[in-house]
Amino acid sequence: MSMFKIFDTAGSGMAAQSLRLNTVASNLANADSVSSTQQGAYRAKEPLFAAVKQRVEGAMADAGTVGVKVDGVTESQAAIPSRYEPGNPMADANGYVYGSNVNPVDELVNMISASRSYQNNVEVMNTTKQLMVKTLDLGK
Repeated sequence: MSMFKIFDTAGSGMAAQSLRLNTVASNLANADSVSSTQQGAYRAKEPLFAAVKQRVEGAMADAGTVGVKVDGVTESQAAIPSRYEPGNPMADANGYVYGSNVNPVDELVNMISASRSYQNNVEVMNTTKQLMVKTLDLGK
């Protein structure tokens, strides 16, 4: 593996965690939204990641990519909560409004986890840079 591939790997991890943080921000922004129908209610978004490895004849390919890719963003299938609020302008004919299925506690945990993962990838890049500089200093 080329020494510079580690930057690609850490960079793909940073991009994935950045998407995860954006998804969490979107979910938290819509946590208190309501709708007049169950179908129109906001559903929490969840990013899907996959590891990327390209192998050639059982060994890691030097030209291959290694890292994380985003397979997509799905919507949570958790139940949509309903509340009886007949005075709400968004209420349906029966007086119910439908909230989002976002769990703010889960989202805060996801935010902390994504933030720490992002920081770890930054630390990998910084450590690699320092090791490369020290290796170059050996030749002085």
